[in-house]
Amino acid sequence: MKKDVIIAETLTKQFGAFTAVDRISFTVGEGEIFGFLGANGAGKTTAMRMLCGLSRPTSGRGFVAGFDICKQAEEVKRHIGYMSQRFSLYEDLKVWENLRLFGGIYGMKDREITAKTESILHELGFESERNTLVKALPLGWKQKLSFSVAVFHEPKVVFLDEPTGGVDPITRRRFWELIYQASARDITVFVTTHYMDEAEYCDRVSIMVDGKISVLDSPRNLKKQFGVLTMDEVFRRLAREATRKRD
Repeated sequence: MKKDVIIAETLTKQFGAFTAVDRISFTVGEGEIFGFLGANGAGKTTAMRMLCGLSRPTSGRGFVAGFDICKQAEEVKRHIGYMSQRFSLYEDLKVWENLRLFGGIYGMKDREITAKTESILHELGFESERNTLVKALPLGWKQKLSFSVAVFHEPKVVFLDEPTGGVDPITRRRFWELIYQASARDITVFVTTHYMDEAEYCDRVSIMVDGKISVLDSPRNLKKQFGVLTMDEVFRRLAREATRKRD
């Protein structure tokens, strides 16, 4: 049985009198693709920041890759990957330079970095673009490269915050092939998205409403529970219950 790589126990985050995240509890298993959904203002960004060791919870406990997010935040950061919609790439560096740079940041050895760089260039079909400046790449290619950078060091968990914004459905589907490949290597994928068709690709999905996890189950079970055909319908029904306006 695969172990839990993310554990949240009544995680809470308050800003003054405002409770952004309200006692959420869940686990995510090794290699699982876990969709973390919610409308703007639901608290999902705040929750993700806590799990990444970037924001200290007001109360509750959390463990990521075996490390306490409160007491071992720096270790958490070393054992995860992170990709946002804005990417982490250096636009004025070449494709291969970005890969080598992040390998160094992650503390990998030169021999490992060289082998991994060549492997990724081959897997992405980027051999002919190795010397291209990142700013010259199409958006979909930047997304693929950014994901490859996030998992360059084979982390236990990769957090993806709206990773496929701004590209067409075909490009998004190709990006998800990289997610499946990471999952097959037992990397846990924790992803937020506004695209409900992508929620269908997840093993399980949670939907936050006003700081709390309203539902958590497989897409199939959630659609059955609500008597609907798509995750978009599930999301819309829950979103109508929300009273907040923004994170």
